[in-house]
Amino acid sequence: MTASGTVIDGARTFASDVIDGFLEITHSGFALVGLTVAFGVITLTARPDLRQAGEEKLMGWLQARQVAMTGIPMEPDASERATAVNPTELPKEQAAVAFWLSKKYRVAPEPLAALVTEAYEIGGRTKLDPTLILAIMAVESSFNPFAQSAVGAQGLMQVMTRVHTDKYENFGGHRAAFDPVSNLRVGVKVLQECIARAGSLEGGLRYYVGAANLPDDGGYAIKVMAEHMRLRQVANGRSVPILTPPAPAAPSAPPMLSTQAPLQTLPAKAAGTADATPSTAEDKVALLSPEL
Repeated sequence: MTASGTVIDGARTFASDVIDGFLEITHSGFALVGLTVAFGVITLTARPDLRQAGEEKLMGWLQARQVAMTGIPMEPDASERATAVNPTELPKEQAAVAFWLSKKYRVAPEPLAALVTEAYEIGGRTKLDPTLILAIMAVESSFNPFAQSAVGAQGLMQVMTRVHTDKYENFGGHRAAFDPVSNLRVGVKVLQECIARAGSLEGGLRYYVGAANLPDDGGYAIKVMAEHMRLRQVANGRSVPILTPPAPAAPSAPPMLSTQAPLQTLPAKAAGTADATPSTAEDKVALLSPEL
């Protein structure tokens, strides 16, 4: 055999050995990968906690990548915090009330639907008419969950948080005053106490607004009962017109500052506005103490 033939045979042998070795390594590698995957599946099946931890870590990494790309944090559970319900999914009576209130007070129907649902549920438990509860919310805050009066009454039902702090303990503390549902539940509890103390609904409303010791309540009870009756009619399927207050007349010459209102007598409490400041702090329902 010539020298060139020997070199060629050696090269062929070397190439064959390399190919055989590569195939052997690849075969072994695939087998190793298969064993690793099988072991991982068995481990994750036997240890759900490890699987959950892995999923959370992967989700965290994906969210971090999403934030880096868009600049907007991802909160998949954010919608669960929202106080909102599809009004079309409510019973016909409740849906009618929600849509009517939404139009009158210019509030989105979804959060109002959630409040209507809660009012009907808590009304059934407390034997209070849910439309009465909704009427009080309307007059007190116009369904603004962040409303606060001049004397510190807060939230939908305008409850004095510093007086009724104990009632918020079951909701995680006094800051729950700005959670619509928590404020609604605490407000209903205060209303129950006021009615029990006064012995009648009208008297309870006077206590609630802090006018129990005053000659009159500034028309508060009349406003609440009027709105209550309108809501009852809506709930019963009747068509009730939405009354909007007339726009104030333009001031005559000489012109005045745009922020200066004409001199007028204000009621003790108007719908959606803060309470009129009483002569003493004890005159306000928000300051109603349990021992009164």
